[in-house]
Amino acid sequence: MISVSDLFSIGIGPSSSHTVGPMRAALAFIRQCPQLPARVEVELRGSLAATGHGHGTDRAIILGLVGYEPTTLPVDAKPASGERISPEGHHSGPAGELDYALIFNNEALPQHPNGLIFRAFNTAGDQLGDTLEYFSVGGGFILTAEELAEQLAGDGMKAGAASADREISVPYPFRTAAELLAHCDRERKTFAEIVLANELALNPLPAGSTIPPIYEHLDQVWHTMKVSVSDGMSASGILPGGLGVVRRAPLVFDSLMDGIKRPHGEGLDAMEWVNLYALAVNEQNAAGGRVVTAPTNGAAGIIPAVLHYARDFTRDFTAEKIHTFLLTAGAVGIIIKQNASISGAEVGCQGEVGSASAMAAAGLCAIIGGNPAQVENAAEIALEHNLGLTCDPVGGLVQIPCIERNAIGAVKSINAARLACLGEGTNRVTLDDVIRTMAETGRDMLTKYKETSLGGLAVNIGLPVSFTEC
Repeated sequence: MISVSDLFSIGIGPSSSHTVGPMRAALAFIRQCPQLPARVEVELRGSLAATGHGHGTDRAIILGLVGYEPTTLPVDAKPASGERISPEGHHSGPAGELDYALIFNNEALPQHPNGLIFRAFNTAGDQLGDTLEYFSVGGGFILTAEELAEQLAGDGMKAGAASADREISVPYPFRTAAELLAHCDRERKTFAEIVLANELALNPLPAGSTIPPIYEHLDQVWHTMKVSVSDGMSASGILPGGLGVVRRAPLVFDSLMDGIKRPHGEGLDAMEWVNLYALAVNEQNAAGGRVVTAPTNGAAGIIPAVLHYARDFTRDFTAEKIHTFLLTAGAVGIIIKQNASISGAEVGCQGEVGSASAMAAAGLCAIIGGNPAQVENAAEIALEHNLGLTCDPVGGLVQIPCIERNAIGAVKSINAARLACLGEGTNRVTLDDVIRTMAETGRDMLTKYKETSLGGLAVNIGLPVSFTEC
């Protein structure tokens, strides 16, 4: 089973697959070297090359090579987010200093669209050890070539139970929503209770403790989400990258706090706050700030926005409900990751915003009184109405349409949860049906619509002169 703690990780923007994953791969490569090489050559393949500059992949790799980790990286670490980076140079960090060379090759490796090839050299220019391949499979998860081959042998579209997967027996194993619902029905447990039991098998209670380790992690996740919202609401200016995108969250916040009724806005205050929360997080992500990968950085604003909605607009919001929400959302994310993908480079944005929307809908449904069948229905509704969503970031930046798309996805999650609670959970289309459809749609989707910035909005809007000159 994938642990919820792996699914909800803390890192930096702007992309989990293009920033966090490559940084982890670079760090993993350096750690397996007997000593720090004099020079490392990294070849970015496929989607990582096509949008690597805009997604900060080059910066992430350099920082990973010199020993930085996504979770603890200072957000102001040099090179700065959005800074123009030379393909060859010298850098230093916690692990030491080395020369690096980055090669951008848009041709994807046959195994996966997000490939990285590492080679290390000594001062004489002789290669040290073997050439190693890593793959960033979505959500910040990485796999070696050998690990990916094992995954592909078991399931041709499996997006990678990541290298952080636990090969430990759990009391309630599940790969599908049907299996999870069967556990709930037989044991008279909720999604959250089933997942918690599995988490306790993966990470048992420490001696003398009564607090499950997963609760401590989820509390840190919620704290990070709150900080990313508050920081995003207070930060102003232009987002880095050259598109000239102005941060809107502080402007929306000021508008909501001015006390002036907006025309035709009666009854829609909750939706406007949800929009604000999502914008705040994703603007922080676009600026390279610290966010929760939930389940990806490109979709990092949806779950925080819906959790803030639950805090501000539902009754009796407690720490227990936060845990229930995130464990329930995690259950849906685990099922999607095991049967389709959360990677935009593999299946388009349906795998990122669609997955996050389904997870948030399930979590909200669970804490506003939904039973397991209704929770499954909420996730199905949200994901079904994101099917076919392409990933076409303008200029290779996680800004247009990504930031607004999170706001729309968050509102969609709330609507799906409330709609599911009006029914009995006896939906004709199941969550498993929709996940299978998402995987098939991802296979059929043209590569230019899968995080390469070669199609869709990425080629159909005019770019500012300041961007084209970069």
